[in-house]
Amino acid sequence: MECIVCGRKFYRGQGVRIEAAGIELVFHSKVCALRFVRSLLEHLEPDVLKKGVNETLTEFREARRKLEESRAKTI
Repeated sequence: MECIVCGRKFYRGQGVRIEAAGIELVFHSKVCALRFVRSLLEHLEPDVLKKGVNETLTEFREARRKLEESRAKTI
């Protein structure tokens, strides 16, 4: 496999693989994946980005709240 950011070659099972919009993205490391995502975010329209960020924040906040509730001691 070949990283789409830096061009390094690596074996299947290594690196980071993301499938988005029917496109498989492969990166040799999380650093390359993060560079790609940062660039992707810069190219998105502000309205689309804002909606996506708000939905994702809500999802993660809800997951954290449920986790904290399950960890709370019950007497």
